[in-house]
Amino acid sequence: MFETITARELANEIDEGRADAIVDTRPEDSYESWHVPGAENVPFGPAETLSDEQEAEIDEIADDGSVVTICGKGATSTSLAAELDANGYDDVSVVKGGMRDWNSLYEQARIDTGDDVGIMQFQRRGKGCLGYLVGSPDAGEAVVVDPTRHVEQYIVAAAEHDVEITHVLDTHVHADHISGGRKLADRLDVPYHLSARAEDRDVEYEFEPVEDGDVVRLGDVEITALAAPGHTSEMMNYRVDDEAILTGDALFVDSVGRTELEFGEAEAERGAEMEYETLHDTITELPDELTVLPGHVTVTNDGRFENGSPGQPVSAPLDEVERRLDLLGLDRDEFVKRMVENVPEKPSNYETVIAINTGEESVDSRQEATKLETGANNCAA
Repeated sequence: MFETITARELANEIDEGRADAIVDTRPEDSYESWHVPGAENVPFGPAETLSDEQEAEIDEIADDGSVVTICGKGATSTSLAAELDANGYDDVSVVKGGMRDWNSLYEQARIDTGDDVGIMQFQRRGKGCLGYLVGSPDAGEAVVVDPTRHVEQYIVAAAEHDVEITHVLDTHVHADHISGGRKLADRLDVPYHLSARAEDRDVEYEFEPVEDGDVVRLGDVEITALAAPGHTSEMMNYRVDDEAILTGDALFVDSVGRTELEFGEAEAERGAEMEYETLHDTITELPDELTVLPGHVTVTNDGRFENGSPGQPVSAPLDEVERRLDLLGLDRDEFVKRMVENVPEKPSNYETVIAINTGEESVDSRQEATKLETGANNCAA
């Protein structure tokens, strides 16, 4: 009889090099756009039986080792696992919940800081979304920045680190995932913050506006708001003492934020000009030793982190990021031209996700939210 494993158990097998063969049964286009590391594609429909050709292909992939099957939600992969079991395969398992559950899998990484500040990075493994718990151990207080909709993990982490969440902040109106900011703030009955410029984006729910230069204090720790428009008109970054800068989608460790999702193709040049000014007049004017903590990490189509590994900090000193990114060395005209002419594929369902995050639309179920958020983020230029 085949076994059932969780997405977490699959992640552990991958990280520890114990996954012999992973067979993804989804259609080829779904597989090519996004799959777990090391998976091979053998499309298998819900009404199919195992053909000789498919069996030979799986034999070659497995090479007498174990087989793990995965699909979108766990249906066709279960059918394939049953077929393999009936055909004599003695070490077969299926991933419960499939890519849907993989999409909700998180890792945590502690960021090295001084004694006065504690920062935990939450990594949404399948999408590459990054959120943060920033706390003062002495004060016993913390803020959460850019939480995703799976808010329980932030509450649990705060309790484990003996801090109380007193504020929730979003750096901007996200386009690739549904924010958990309002949900978390409402549950804890604490203030929820967006940039004051979000009022110009017709945000339909209540929030406490943050202006450039405003400070949130956690005991002796100061979190200073820095206006950083470009990716969006209301993007706000947060400097944590002399330790780190939470850059949202303004600056990643391997790229910068794209600028046309809010502004549209016709206004992309204006967004690119704003981003150039943010990068050169604000962010790169900060101390070189600040740790850049971005809002996303690039996840490749085959499920790998472009920089770093799941569970390890996605971060770099500011001066290292400056040296790494050729884009930061371009003059204004070259930068704007590059941003406007090299527009990547847009995130899935981004217009609907933006509408949800501004309060214009709502999402009725976890299943609907999961469908809207399917696939890795695509917020980098």
